[in-house]
Amino acid sequence: MHNARVLAFGIFFLLNLSTVKAQKPIIQTKYTADPAPMVHNDTIFLYTSHDEDDAKGFKMLDWLLYTSTDMVNWTEHGAVASLKDFKWAKQDNGAWAVQCIERNGKFYLYCPMHGGGIGVLVSDSPYGPFIDPLGKRLVYSDHNIWDDIDPSPFIDDDGQAYLYWGNPHLYYVKLNADMISTSGEVVKVDSKPKNYQEGPWIWKRKNHYYLSYASTCCPEGIGYAMSNSATGPWEYKGMIIDASEKTRGNHPGIIDYKGKSYVFGHSYDLLKSETSTFYERRSVDAEQLVYNEDGTIKNYSYFTKEGPEQIETLNPFRRIEAETMAWSKGVKADKNKESGVYVTQIHNGDFIQIRGVDFAKGAKKIELIAASLNGGTIEIRLDNVDGDIIGISKIENTGGGQNWKTFKTKVKKVNGVHDLFFVFKGEQGELFNFDAWKFSK
Repeated sequence: MHNARVLAFGIFFLLNLSTVKAQKPIIQTKYTADPAPMVHNDTIFLYTSHDEDDAKGFKMLDWLLYTSTDMVNWTEHGAVASLKDFKWAKQDNGAWAVQCIERNGKFYLYCPMHGGGIGVLVSDSPYGPFIDPLGKRLVYSDHNIWDDIDPSPFIDDDGQAYLYWGNPHLYYVKLNADMISTSGEVVKVDSKPKNYQEGPWIWKRKNHYYLSYASTCCPEGIGYAMSNSATGPWEYKGMIIDASEKTRGNHPGIIDYKGKSYVFGHSYDLLKSETSTFYERRSVDAEQLVYNEDGTIKNYSYFTKEGPEQIETLNPFRRIEAETMAWSKGVKADKNKESGVYVTQIHNGDFIQIRGVDFAKGAKKIELIAASLNGGTIEIRLDNVDGDIIGISKIENTGGGQNWKTFKTKVKKVNGVHDLFFVFKGEQGELFNFDAWKFSK
């Protein structure tokens, strides 16, 4: 939001973020797919599958986690689980769609071993670490084992839990209260809803049960059906996101958050911005989900470029991880035990954008934590990648990419709400690694 708007509409307009938009796809530092959002402690936890950078077909080894409190700026937490967490699984590929759910203070992550059944991991924290409590499959039914993908847990109002899954058929089984054992037989839904393909996602709202799924094939959009019961029968109602060659495959993830509803899916938009050659390298998108008065859902032809509105501003006067961003160019994120997640592969001209940063009545200094051999500079700009420079921080040689040092830089006094850009400059290859930043008043 520009200073002219702040002056024109007054300080109260700072709370109206309708002009501050996200950009799609919402993650750029990695290829992500199969979004599985979960709300916990006023935060969105977004679990995704992960297409490797060198994937030509499906090359998927682990599952990633991102968090947000504003639907615009997302913080990467790296891999929270992988195929290696299932000692009984023989797969060296196939970490397809997962979903996490909380019950009684524990978090259960349901994971398909493509061609090997469905397993479950459990943790005391949504951030992990997740461990395998069973040492064996949770679901491995007698039908075609390649059907056992895209697990989706749901807990009804009466406490009964279910697990749904399947391609091209839809299955479900009751889960016991421990969430790691089943009750009764696996049920194959004989009258699956129109155009059901895969990726079921179940939720309840105002006495309506909803089943969303990847619809038609191929390409796949996101369709949905409604019912008066968690077990159906399901009545097809239409498309939330129309099928499009832009998406090919798809996978819905749907949540309510801070008074609004959102639908997540994935596309190939990031890949197409980089190359005309097709690979299986997908990227997660998000859109506000809007209900009609009768409970049906508004249709989109495709994910809008603007995406959801920003819910709240970002406070820059606390430590912000460098891997928190709304948009970026060129950079990647990496993770190790010593440093956690940090931004790396930074080259001349790369940048990070953080949206809707509220500098309140003024910021005068910034601290940036970085490590390098080559060094370079960080231009701190407002509102655009070539916007006003409020400060330049010189990142000197720290003796190595993990030898972190805090660089303090004065900035021109800035107040109000702005988009913030860190623009990286330098001459020698990879410039430095970037860990965190914080403004001071």
